[in-house]
Amino acid sequence: MNKKILRLAIPNILSNLTVPLLSSVDTAIMGHLPDPAYLGAIAIGSMIFNFLYWGFGFLRMGTTGMTAQSFGRKDNKEIIQTLTRAVLVAVSFAILFILLKNIIGNISFSLIKASSDVETFGRQYFDIRIYAAPATLSLYAFNGWFLGMQNSRFPLLLSVFINLVNIGLNFLFVYQYNMDVEGIAWATVIAQYSGIILAIILFNISYKKYFNYVNFKQLFELEKIKKFFSVNFDIFIRTLCLIFVFSYFTAESAAYGDTILAANSILLQLWMILSYGIDGFAFAAESLVGKYIGAKKRHELLKVIRLTFYWSIGLGILFSLLFLLDIKGFIQLYTNQQLIIDTALTFAVWTIIAPLINSFSFVWDGVYIGATATKTMRNSMLFSTIVIFLPAYFLTKGFYGNHSLWLAMIFFMLARGITLSVLAKNSIFGMITKSKIKH
Repeated sequence: MNKKILRLAIPNILSNLTVPLLSSVDTAIMGHLPDPAYLGAIAIGSMIFNFLYWGFGFLRMGTTGMTAQSFGRKDNKEIIQTLTRAVLVAVSFAILFILLKNIIGNISFSLIKASSDVETFGRQYFDIRIYAAPATLSLYAFNGWFLGMQNSRFPLLLSVFINLVNIGLNFLFVYQYNMDVEGIAWATVIAQYSGIILAIILFNISYKKYFNYVNFKQLFELEKIKKFFSVNFDIFIRTLCLIFVFSYFTAESAAYGDTILAANSILLQLWMILSYGIDGFAFAAESLVGKYIGAKKRHELLKVIRLTFYWSIGLGILFSLLFLLDIKGFIQLYTNQQLIIDTALTFAVWTIIAPLINSFSFVWDGVYIGATATKTMRNSMLFSTIVIFLPAYFLTKGFYGNHSLWLAMIFFMLARGITLSVLAKNSIFGMITKSKIKH
């Protein structure tokens, strides 16, 4: 079982790490320009797209869980129907985003308390990057489908390819053509469309036979549509809460000034590296939990859950040790501005302890998604956001300022891990009994 977990997890970890790598390169390039407003603009612009795109993370997560269960049942027809539905939803919403880009931009920037320079540069970034929406959302669907098919190599290949294109274009546009934030945005657009072209090529090479099972009448079958949107709506609400927390964190950081905004964005990048690393095991859990539920194999299901936790907790401990040993070195990778470095070091303790706490909630997410037990996951996130995160910040910000933001984030992650652990008795293990999954 460990071999099966690692066969899926290692490519997923490598794939996931390329995502913060790209974000880190964006941050590092802007952080080495003379005006900190460039760095703040990328942080604000990225936050807006996180709100737009992360909300549609269900196109990956829901697709993985449902595809994996269909794969376990050997239901070839539903395997391809799941991908087709996800891509149709992705393209439809992406076109809507582009049509409403001015309204979305106006509302977003009116809600953010940033300096005029940050807002100006951030708007330039937003107005260009929005055109990547069809490719970005469709890639969510393809990546989720590949993972559901127990194939983590294709998402890795796609991530590496997209990020190499993006990073290369970043350096070309910014340093060769002096395009600052506009260069970063255009690099993203071109890289995303390059990625979706590669995804289609990979599908045709390895999965072309599934086209034979496409049935457009059954594609819109009411029961299947209801399940698709029920599972995905729960994930959407869950993800919306997660985006709200991170976006609120960034917006409040901006209210403390450009220097703290820059420092917090760097520390948050380190959180992202951790999350994407551990999410490799969460993605493995999604694939294998869904597969064994579809195949009704109880013993394998319990074993994969237990072993995935062992691996992810060990990785979390490793990250904490690395941050403890040289947190300053990690920060200096992102900026050479001493004021930002000193400010980030003031709040670095929260990043050092985060991996020990966050690993639990990240892996539980994978288990719940694979089991499509999405209502419980949604409720846990609502509780952690409304009852824990917001009160923790508002009750302490008058005393601790920016430290309160980090304290609230830690409490938020802790609450997610605890609630998902407690609720698993009925939502995951209780489901095993109800479904009469065999040994």
